[in-house]
Amino acid sequence: MEISFEPTRSFCYHFSRYQALPDILESPEAVSGAPFRLLDVSKRVIDKYLTPEQQATMLKRAESDREDPMLRVIKYYIPFIAKNTDQLIPLGNGMFRLPTADDISDDDLEEAALEEEAAADADDFDGSVYAFSFPVLVKDNGPFPIKVGKTTGDVDARVQQQCKGAATFDNPVILGRWPVKRVGAVESAIHSVLRSRGKWRENVPGIEWFDTTVGEIESIVTFVVNPPA
Repeated sequence: MEISFEPTRSFCYHFSRYQALPDILESPEAVSGAPFRLLDVSKRVIDKYLTPEQQATMLKRAESDREDPMLRVIKYYIPFIAKNTDQLIPLGNGMFRLPTADDISDDDLEEAALEEEAAADADDFDGSVYAFSFPVLVKDNGPFPIKVGKTTGDVDARVQQQCKGAATFDNPVILGRWPVKRVGAVESAIHSVLRSRGKWRENVPGIEWFDTTVGEIESIVTFVVNPPA
């Protein structure tokens, strides 16, 4: 997904998070698992999308007369986002690597295990399938990145929990919520249909993001819950 250029700090943030960083994570240097210099890969990715003139665009700081070139702002955001979303492990001196199982603390493992157990137990219970995204990604027409998940509890609380700690200045936007029986089975069916249609986004953190529309999700929910005779 390409983000339309704007000479703003907001663009720098969203470009760094949703376009540059996914490319960096798929680069040979990152995929190898070995330490790599993030700045070198970042510059190569930035050059792929932004012209020298765009990179040199001066941006005013909030509540200050000082200005920074866009390139400097983006080069700040990329490592900041990578570290705060745990997508890359900082090693010092500008070196980073992909996280491994050894980087996950016992508390994190326990929390993940409990969530997985709760999700498995939820498969046979009533609950809600939900869809959310972020304002910068939402389009009025056509597909855009949407996360499709499930919960047996409060949808708003679940979405906020999922976005907790994410390095984003946007609040998630809940696009739809559908109360269903056997919520786990319904969610799996939606994921399977969207995957079969080639809608799964492989280059983002998480496994539940799809290039789709609210209408498409709703039509699948309707078909699964009330299949034609």
